[in-house]
Amino acid sequence: MTDTPGWASPGSAPSPDGREPGASGPDGPTDRPGPAEPAAQPGAHPQGPGPKWSSEQPPAGQWSPPTGPPSPGQAPPPPPPPGPGWGGAQPGGPGGYGGGAHGGPPGGYGGHGAPGGQGAWGGWNGGWGGPPPAAKPGVIPLRPLGVGEILDGAVSTMRTYWRTVLGISLTVAVLTQLGVLLMQGFVLKDTETTSTLNNPDASTDEILRVLGSLAVGSGVVLVISVVASIIATALLTTVTSRAVLGKPVSAGEAWRDAREQVPKLFGLLFLLGLISFGVMLAGVLPGIVSAIAGGGKGATVALFVLGGLAALVVLVWLTVRFSLSSPALMLERQGIVKSIGRSAKLVRGSWWRVLGIQLLAAIIANIVSSLVVIPFTLIAGAAGGEGMVGLFSTAPGETPSWTFLILSAVGSVIGSMLTLPINAGVTVLLYIDQRIRREALDLELARAAGVQGPTASTPGPVPGS
Repeated sequence: MTDTPGWASPGSAPSPDGREPGASGPDGPTDRPGPAEPAAQPGAHPQGPGPKWSSEQPPAGQWSPPTGPPSPGQAPPPPPPPGPGWGGAQPGGPGGYGGGAHGGPPGGYGGHGAPGGQGAWGGWNGGWGGPPPAAKPGVIPLRPLGVGEILDGAVSTMRTYWRTVLGISLTVAVLTQLGVLLMQGFVLKDTETTSTLNNPDASTDEILRVLGSLAVGSGVVLVISVVASIIATALLTTVTSRAVLGKPVSAGEAWRDAREQVPKLFGLLFLLGLISFGVMLAGVLPGIVSAIAGGGKGATVALFVLGGLAALVVLVWLTVRFSLSSPALMLERQGIVKSIGRSAKLVRGSWWRVLGIQLLAAIIANIVSSLVVIPFTLIAGAAGGEGMVGLFSTAPGETPSWTFLILSAVGSVIGSMLTLPINAGVTVLLYIDQRIRREALDLELARAAGVQGPTASTPGPVPGS
């Protein structure tokens, strides 16, 4: 009997003649009578216990030879009771693998509790229940992941390394909301700005000056938000990749690992932004040309609408196709163009799956953010004097109070602090999952994590995909 690779070897069962496997001795039974000793008749009790016989023997006439057909007029022996081996007793002979499943002498590989010994095999249907689980040195098992495991891995990363993850996301959220707060508090609350925007008789120069100040303020807020988000994405990508291996990392260590790729990450997002702008411009360009050429109003509107919808479809397709570019750039140390190509290769054939997982993660993140932001907004409306009506309507010339703005910003900071790690973690784990499915990355991850044994590369059952 040979061992199956990756499985437990069979237990030590005695051989049919009563000797242990590997025991030395003569090939034949030692209790066989010699030439000077008469052979005992079947069923007869020996004259006395010899050196090879036990002092207690079964009564005569109760045992029958293990082989040979029954004599005429003698009923066949009843089959042995079913044992817990490979499916119980089956026709074929007494004993054998688990009570006669394959026939053979009594005391064969009897399974657990059978006469053959303590059988470590136990039966495929009785004890094993499938292959061993895959190794899990960190937040995910090293095998193809299900949807729930990807989401759970992102949350587990935030829960296990909460000091590093929440510290990074809190810093980004504070910087972003601080810019929004200053924008709302000093630009939108400016008396001249509000009066000009609410004055229907304002001149063109006044309106342009106000719009210019708003554009500058919005641009500053946008730059702060983009820079903070890019740095957070780089750091959280490094933290999540370490969490997969079960290795802790501080914010300083994450920054030292990621800082060389941060400029490339800026270039990557800038290039993706240009691609998005070019797609939308190409979609509405026929409508623009029709308007300049003096075409009919209906035809121009139709070209704008149809072109915009077509551009939106293409933009969504490209966004999903290039959605794994950021982790490819950070973890593979690739260039900008090669990272985009890597993402397209990994997403090919799994576009709908990638879209569904990212969409589900975005929905969950927005629900979590709303559960935090809405109560703070209600408290801010009550504390700031606006009340429930003031939250939805503002009289001309009136702006929200500082109390309302600050409390609302606090709620937005907490919401962003929780949702940013979820979105970043899902993207990184989805990238790792796609590489495991296509490139057997789990083997390299197991070696990097120091996992030894067959479970490093033995895939377990995937709960869902």
